Amino acid sequence: MPTTTSSSSSAASSSGNRQADVFSRLASSDPEVKLKALREVKNQIIGNRTKKQSFLKLGAVPAIASALSECDNSSILVQSAAALGSFACGFEAGVQAVIDAGAFPRLLRLLTSSDEKVVDAGARSLRMIFQSNQAPKYDFLQEKNMEFLFSLLNSENENVSGLGASIIAHACGTTVEQQLLCDAGVLEKLVILLDGSLSQREACLESLATVLKSNPEAVSRFVGLEAGRYLSSVTELTKDRYPRTRLLSCLCLVVIYNTSPSYFLNMGTKSSLVTTLLELLNDPGQSGNEAALGLSSLIAEKEDLQKLAYEANAIKNIVDILKTGSELHPKRLQGLFLSLAELCSKLEDCRCSFLSLEVLDLLVNALRHKNADVRTAACICFKNAARSVKNLSAGRFTTDHVMLPLVQLLHDPSSAVQVAVLGALSNIVLDFSSPKSTFIEYGGIKQLIELSKSMDPNARCSALRALRNLMFLADNKRKELFYSDVKAQGFASLISDPEPTVQEQALALLRNLVDGCINSIEFVFDEDGLILDSVARQLRKAPQAQMAIQGMYVLTNVASGTELHKEAVMQQLFPQPQAESNNFMLKFLQSHESQLRSATVWTVINLISPSSPGALDRHVKLRNEGIIPQLKNMVNDACLDVKIRIRTVLSQSMSFGDN
Repeated sequence: MPTTTSSSSSAASSSGNRQADVFSRLASSDPEVKLKALREVKNQIIGNRTKKQSFLKLGAVPAIASALSECDNSSILVQSAAALGSFACGFEAGVQAVIDAGAFPRLLRLLTSSDEKVVDAGARSLRMIFQSNQAPKYDFLQEKNMEFLFSLLNSENENVSGLGASIIAHACGTTVEQQLLCDAGVLEKLVILLDGSLSQREACLESLATVLKSNPEAVSRFVGLEAGRYLSSVTELTKDRYPRTRLLSCLCLVVIYNTSPSYFLNMGTKSSLVTTLLELLNDPGQSGNEAALGLSSLIAEKEDLQKLAYEANAIKNIVDILKTGSELHPKRLQGLFLSLAELCSKLEDCRCSFLSLEVLDLLVNALRHKNADVRTAACICFKNAARSVKNLSAGRFTTDHVMLPLVQLLHDPSSAVQVAVLGALSNIVLDFSSPKSTFIEYGGIKQLIELSKSMDPNARCSALRALRNLMFLADNKRKELFYSDVKAQGFASLISDPEPTVQEQALALLRNLVDGCINSIEFVFDEDGLILDSVARQLRKAPQAQMAIQGMYVLTNVASGTELHKEAVMQQLFPQPQAESNNFMLKFLQSHESQLRSATVWTVINLISPSSPGALDRHVKLRNEGIIPQLKNMVNDACLDVKIRIRTVLSQSMSFGDN
């Protein structure tokens, strides 16, 4: 009796022989033989990626493409086009093979056939190709392309008009193209398809979402068509019996809502949209995959919609899907984790509900997923879940089980994953009640320092933010561990980074580093005060307000130290010789940013603390430089914090005999 392995091998061999036989018949000069072979290829590959791959290796696509140009037999043209469309359907390698074989222009020529069946087959095949990013782009700035597009949209053949809509969904990617299409009257053409067949409606909804995305003017035009009739039509289609239609209408409404929220003042419409997308999450096909991403886009940064989704039991529904045990499509996993991340971004109830469902194992497994988008989404989910002070303090995120895979992702080849995991770690390391030894043992600090030198400015900025949080209220041992790797020269380079956001985070990190005991302040005096010089140099360059705030707090913390430290700050504030225009303290006190005014006043408070021996001399210097008079003019500052700090300064001044 043969073994199972032998049976499988025999079956595979037999299948391969049949495919080779069919392939050989594609080149037959007998039309009937060729036609039968084309039908067999088409029927074998429909929905079967393995067989598509096998036929690709045999060279079937070029053989089928040649049939489009070598014969005028309508039946052969129809079957050839159908077979090429099947190769392209949901199979990127198939799309590339069809394009490489030169079949694309031949399929376009079929649209001019006098035989309606040939036209239909060509249009269907082209629509399959235009579902792929590899399909040729159309430049709508060229008049001939716009004319061709409108010839498709004006066609009475539903597959041809649907092809026109598919081309728009694929090729329209810029605001200029959106505007050009709107000005040419595309919206008016597309909405006609809403009353057409199922395939026309779905193609129309995809195209509308593309033309309207992030374009308020285009949304306004669409909503204004026939006094909002078509917006109502799209809303009504969210109740359609076909899942795909419901999904596409929801995604179109999500685009409109994200672009122009004013058209969605009705809470019932919002609730219905959330509910429909949650129902679609259970669809086993492509609609379920896309619904997850649609839900995350809808509720992103919107606390009211997050609350609606929470009340609709979204968290439990999503977690139940993740716990099914079946292998989910990467796009679905990405969307589900992003939806959970958004739900946990603002509402503490959502975070607690999410973490109560024992989901950490699910998240940890997702961190190791082979798809980078899934790993990224899982990191973002960790980041937002870790905003829960209650769960953070309980140490739920600092166990080896969680920390090891997070630290490992700092080495991920994808920069998007690195930035996302840095965001997660930034929140987790804020748990200063924990010793963070696990993170340090796994080389976390060293890798953060390495990423602060990344070519990607987002990675540099995120790494510095994580280090900034790690140094918040850190003990001197941890600070010395960090500084021993970064050194004065490295810190000075970060402060002088070409990216303003990186400069800001570097200064914020330094602010936390020198906060606390006297020993911490000594870091800025290493290598002849290189770091302190770099800080002052940036402040003299009239930096952005947020950067200046962090820089002034560095000076505030240094000025809280010894007499030597205070005098060093004075030297940086008023170097000799100094042009009057370089008095940045005056400029900061006159800033519209209250936090910058407050940080600057704090520096003055620390410089003239009466308990310090040189306080009187520094007070005289500050008065002569116009700082004390400026503060007297600010006694009624609009910001309460600034007003209170100024009163402290004036009280100190009185101790020096200044009225």
